[in-house]
Amino acid sequence: MDVKSQSLEAAMMRPEAQTTSETARQRDGGGSFAWFLVKLVVAVLLLRTLAFSPFSIPSESMLPRLMNGDYLLAAKWPYGISRHSLPFALPLPEGRLLARSPERGDVVIFKHPVDGRDYIKRVIALPGDSIGVMGGQLVLNGKLVERAAIADFLVPLSPNTGCEWGGEATRLADGREACRYRRFRETLPGGTSYDVLDFGLTTGDSYAPVRVPEGTMFVMGDNRDNSRDSRWQAAAGDAVGMVPQDRLVGRAGVLVWSTDGSAEWVKPWTWVSAARWARIGGTL
Repeated sequence: MDVKSQSLEAAMMRPEAQTTSETARQRDGGGSFAWFLVKLVVAVLLLRTLAFSPFSIPSESMLPRLMNGDYLLAAKWPYGISRHSLPFALPLPEGRLLARSPERGDVVIFKHPVDGRDYIKRVIALPGDSIGVMGGQLVLNGKLVERAAIADFLVPLSPNTGCEWGGEATRLADGREACRYRRFRETLPGGTSYDVLDFGLTTGDSYAPVRVPEGTMFVMGDNRDNSRDSRWQAAAGDAVGMVPQDRLVGRAGVLVWSTDGSAEWVKPWTWVSAARWARIGGTL
């Protein structure tokens, strides 16, 4: 075969070779994309399982810091991993891997000791601490916890936020209706400070000192007169009692969304108008 014939044959073979090469590249590209999706799903599952967990605020027990309609991410790793911090209720043994105790003042998410639902409260006392309440003021290890009155808390009224008992209806400068609550600044030993609401003397404002048992924690809501917490015995759908630390889910981290409840799914523009933009991105 002469050179001219070889060139002609090569030219005739080239389109087929190119088609085969393009098919191979498409196959490789499809396989790479599928593998990328697999890795993405695995990464998301790992983050959801070991790193973060979403949580929504369904009540006003943590006012003034957290409002009904807030959505936050909780970090799972600070206290170790247990079956209560994993999704899908995996049947793992009790206890925590890489366990670490929370600190006083942490805002934590945990499983209710009786009904297993997610709850959020602030850690006030740890194992070995003596904790009581006298006249609405905390008594920790025999000493009154510092508490000072500060400016009243004003919360605008909305479909998911009403004016609860202890509040006073008022009107803001922009004309919106709001609720006014008495607010205090509480400072735990060690310097952790946060705001609490207190409407006056109620049954929860008097609590004889008790010792926090090993492996548990004493938690309270920041809205002291509207929180069923460790001051009462645990009961399904009600108070939480002394909470076992093994039931910790995570530590509240950052607010990722907040809505006043006025949005309607069929009206997308209300998704924007209902957002509490100033709250989004706040840390706890």
